Amino acid sequence: MKKLTSTIFTLLALGLLNAQTIESPSKEIKVNFELTKSGQPSYSVTYKGKEIVKPSTLGFVLKDAEALENGFTIANYSTKSVNESWQPVLGEYKEINDIHNEGTFQLTQNSTNRNINVTFKVYDEGVAFRYEFPKQDNLNYFVVKQEKTQFNLTGDHKTFWLPGDFDTQEYTFIESKISEINHADIDMNNGIGVKSIAKPNSVQTPFQMKTADNLYINIFEAATVNYPVMHLEFDKNTYQFQAHLAPNAIGDLAYLQAPFNSPWRTIMVSDDARDIVGKGPQMILNLNEPSKIEDTSWIKPMKYVGIWWEMHVGISTWDRQGTQNAQNQVGQEKIKFPHGATTENTKRYIDFAAKHGFDGVLVEGWNEGWEDWYGNWKEDVFDFTTAYSDFNIKEVSDYAKAKGVKMIMHHETSGSVTNYERRFDRAVEVMKEYGYPAVKTGYVGRIIPRGEYHDGQAMVNHFNWTAERFAENKILVNTHESSRPTGYHRTYPNYIAAEATRGNEFNAWSYGNPPAHETILPFTRSLGGPIDYTPGVLETEMKVYNVGRDTRIHTTLAKQLALYVTIYSPLQMAADLPENYDKFSDAFQFIKDVALDWDDTKYLEAEPGDYLTVARKAKGTENWFVGAITDENSRQSEIKLNFLTPGKSYEAIIYQDAKNAHWEKNPKAYEIKKMKVNAKSKIKLNLAAGGGTAISIIPKN
Repeated sequence: MKKLTSTIFTLLALGLLNAQTIESPSKEIKVNFELTKSGQPSYSVTYKGKEIVKPSTLGFVLKDAEALENGFTIANYSTKSVNESWQPVLGEYKEINDIHNEGTFQLTQNSTNRNINVTFKVYDEGVAFRYEFPKQDNLNYFVVKQEKTQFNLTGDHKTFWLPGDFDTQEYTFIESKISEINHADIDMNNGIGVKSIAKPNSVQTPFQMKTADNLYINIFEAATVNYPVMHLEFDKNTYQFQAHLAPNAIGDLAYLQAPFNSPWRTIMVSDDARDIVGKGPQMILNLNEPSKIEDTSWIKPMKYVGIWWEMHVGISTWDRQGTQNAQNQVGQEKIKFPHGATTENTKRYIDFAAKHGFDGVLVEGWNEGWEDWYGNWKEDVFDFTTAYSDFNIKEVSDYAKAKGVKMIMHHETSGSVTNYERRFDRAVEVMKEYGYPAVKTGYVGRIIPRGEYHDGQAMVNHFNWTAERFAENKILVNTHESSRPTGYHRTYPNYIAAEATRGNEFNAWSYGNPPAHETILPFTRSLGGPIDYTPGVLETEMKVYNVGRDTRIHTTLAKQLALYVTIYSPLQMAADLPENYDKFSDAFQFIKDVALDWDDTKYLEAEPGDYLTVARKAKGTENWFVGAITDENSRQSEIKLNFLTPGKSYEAIIYQDAKNAHWEKNPKAYEIKKMKVNAKSKIKLNLAAGGGTAISIIPKN
């Protein structure tokens, strides 16, 4: 880490100081902290003089102990200003600046003589605060029954929300005012296997809002370690939100021991939506600990293909009996299909990857157990080591090595975490024996131990534990059906991606993802880390597979290309079938060309639920890639290329919607054109309904 400046000073208040204001470096954001008359910690937030968060109280209810809520005095107050920079292993930027003002309030509860600190970090893009429990005689082991962190908002803002489900984020976003949030609006026939909505007045974070006077506000968290994921419980009449956490099987939230630091609670605010998507993820990363992996040279971005989409579209199956595929999982008549993960079929994908320069091949359904996995809430389904007889793991691995292609392991746990942890070391031994440098883990189903939720303390610990254990073995990990990330990939950068959202596969066999879905993800799920969204499906209509379904991808073909730029991830799948890429070989070229790791990122246009345009500079090059997407409405705009190096000439290859393109009526209508550009050039974007534009900009010799 390169440290630029740092100053520290301390005020010994001795209980006399009752209020203090902390400003952002620009002085546009201010946090006021004070104790109420009952000695309860309280804070409020303003932006450019406007109140964003009204006075909101803080505290905890503990099990079998007096609450840490009232009766506090401020024993000490310290501040510092930080101006540092650091370089992520993989990321949207070569270097990230950490610039903020910080204040720590050391509080003593008079009746118990227990101590708790509240630390605020105030950035130009928002506010972060956390609770710190120092080591002390009067508080050692303790159990959290309730976190009483409040966010008292100032009005009936427009929101983009998901229900507060402790087991899944795979819903479509609903846009409404706070007062109109209603779980009855959720279509529960949505293809989600496990749902656990605890309260009808709860929503998930990140929680994106827009005020009537065009301010963008986002409530989220960072560095969730040894603690449940934060949802929000709300009162739609007062606009008061409070932390809402997943309990364990007996109703406890977290088992802790001092010293302990809670996750950071974050409030991002700006009058420019581009700040949320551009600066927000950097703020989350800054709040996480630096990398604990000393040698990161083995951590590389990966572009991959795999045996996966063919099961979702219904032409092959995960199991050898031929009955377990996505079509059957949504209740349609069971029909037998061929097994996808055979030796010969895998070699076909390896040949395709080698021919087109892809790094890896993922194979799902390679191992025994798939006949008995879905919905059974069963302990021992998979052993993660035994291949089906028609999948010769050694032959496949040797073939891939000869072709210069890496194999990506798949571990579906069926939610049985105890079984996975018990067999983890043997599973890793198989990966190392056959040279698998990366793994995709899955957690479809209800969790075992029974009574645990995906978003509870135990599962957060499990997901972090797997990242640490795979790091010990120099293996990249990509989690699916996990709790959503909060920046932990800074600490363990081998945690290369996660799903934790409604992915592209829902378009194959459910009512799908609305065209606005991908315009909301950068304001929500993407704030916490890279998404394995599996874009690049160019054959957008499922009827071509003759499986009795007329479902479709809810984008144009050009938008599928643009998603490689608008959704950040150093792990990107070309999800479609090889034969479909042969049909659209000219459009496929963009997927082959687009980079995965970046020196710089420019968010050119942004509006949650409507549109997004992003330009990214490939790591170590002068190559730029642009992605622009829109919702169900067509859109025209013009972008300036002033991010290019002055004096250089470039060739822009533009992959765009044809004039008659439409996500539903004519999704595969696209055109490709080339033009010479430089830093003074402008490009007009014409996005079809549900459409997009992808552009590669390469320097001319």
